[in-house]
Amino acid sequence: MNIFYNPEGVGDVLFVQLTTEKPASITSERKNDVALINDEKTGKTVAFNLFEASRYVSADAKGQVELTEELGEQLQKALSENGVELELDLDFTPKFVVGYVTEKEKHPNADKLNICQVDVGEETLQIVCGAPNVEAGQKVVVAKVGAVMPSGMIIRDAELRGVASSGMICSAKELDLKDAPDAKGILVLEDDRKTGEAFEA
Repeated sequence: MNIFYNPEGVGDVLFVQLTTEKPASITSERKNDVALINDEKTGKTVAFNLFEASRYVSADAKGQVELTEELGEQLQKALSENGVELELDLDFTPKFVVGYVTEKEKHPNADKLNICQVDVGEETLQIVCGAPNVEAGQKVVVAKVGAVMPSGMIIRDAELRGVASSGMICSAKELDLKDAPDAKGILVLEDDRKTGEAFEA
């Protein structure tokens, strides 16, 4: 779930994205202060807009809003008060984590891409990476599916040249870190960082 709020730019509206999937076509349905956005093919709600948001939630951020337990409860209550029967799937796990590259192999269909197996604590992700300096045995920063990059790009499950990829191994520049080098390449962390922990710059 990704939440965005920009009262100065678009008014008192909270935008809530429930999935990273991109439906081919959507329909919308308004229920009082809630506008539901549904996948036309499946009927599944993929996002909703909460109007008069400041009446329902305490969100003072501009741009992406961090999901907390309090905010999750406020959103669920707001839906209920507006007659919307939708149970939110609240995920409080960090989206930027320390990963450990356990394996690296060349992509069969692309010279400059590698297929990496990356341990992120509770699971191992397959990530296709084009960085020239990625190697097995490195601690790296992984943006998991659902993460919102500083550029605004949302990380989604993808297929790169026929190979599935779930997440992204990040460079310092992509993370918008201070003094990030211009040279291409991922950010390699010190070995003492714990695999699976939230990444803190």
